[in-house]
Amino acid sequence: MLSVIGNAAVLVTAVLRPTSLKAAELLTVNLAVTDIGMALTMYPLSIASLFNHIWIGGDSSCLYYGLMGMIFSTASIITLTVMGLIRYLTIGNPPKTGNKFQRHTITMIISGIWLYSVLWAVFPLMGWGGYGPEPFGVACSVDWASYQDSLNRSTFIMSLSILCTFIPCLIILFSYSGIAWKLHKAYQSIQSSDLNCGHIDRKVTLMAVFISSGFVVAWSPYVVLSFWRMFHTKDSLAPIVSMLPCLFAKGSTAYNPFIYYIFRRSFRSEVRQLKGIICCSAQPDSPSRGDTLEEGRQSVRSDVRQSLTDDKSGVSLVIRLGTAALDRPSEN
Repeated sequence: MLSVIGNAAVLVTAVLRPTSLKAAELLTVNLAVTDIGMALTMYPLSIASLFNHIWIGGDSSCLYYGLMGMIFSTASIITLTVMGLIRYLTIGNPPKTGNKFQRHTITMIISGIWLYSVLWAVFPLMGWGGYGPEPFGVACSVDWASYQDSLNRSTFIMSLSILCTFIPCLIILFSYSGIAWKLHKAYQSIQSSDLNCGHIDRKVTLMAVFISSGFVVAWSPYVVLSFWRMFHTKDSLAPIVSMLPCLFAKGSTAYNPFIYYIFRRSFRSEVRQLKGIICCSAQPDSPSRGDTLEEGRQSVRSDVRQSLTDDKSGVSLVIRLGTAALDRPSEN
């Protein structure tokens, strides 16, 4: 629920201002798509299986679950890798250098990310590698336990680990270490010029560190577990021990919107506007001030006409007109 609500807020705020989105922000939108896609296509099936205490749907649903997991998890880590590289290349450089990443360039990069992810996901369907159930029996992923069964499975798992895990993580580490160093040097030069922009530098650095390291930290226990399964039997770990890293990795889809909300003032204001739009649309229509004033005037005219027919019309008319004047809202 947190993943769907948070990432939906990111996507809706992006849809409401499509022309004002910066090129680099398209990668943030793409990251939200991967997170909400994983939550919508995978989690309901896994939750239903957990309540059922056994996997639902057999081999076909296991194949579907592993396919979706491969597509969205690979797209997520490659998106984070590209975000880190682009920020490293643009931060601290002259504007003309940073402007080389235009919207069409980022769009082509995002298309390449999804093509790369789909390619790795369909390799097991084409016979290289395979998908299989997790040791605890209510989720599916790459069949890590088959690493020692054949050269086909071992080469796929090692290639996947190197090209979709280790190299992206090294690039992320290099990129954000370089960003931190650039910001540190820039902060020193700003201090020497007596300009106080250190608070902004620290916020940018912290946001970059949280977004990049959060994904790595969330998935590291699962990677360790997967490599354990490659060289040990299925029963070497208790089911609860093998399940917790998977649940921890699934939490990676939920926290990015909260990081944006904490560190980006523009996103906070957009969320408040979105909340106001939703609240206003949910409330019943109320008469406007102009309609209320017109109804009041018509009521006064009706009272005046009625008072003129009374015996004490003069006193009644004065009282009613005076009351109407007191009740009328001031134009100020």
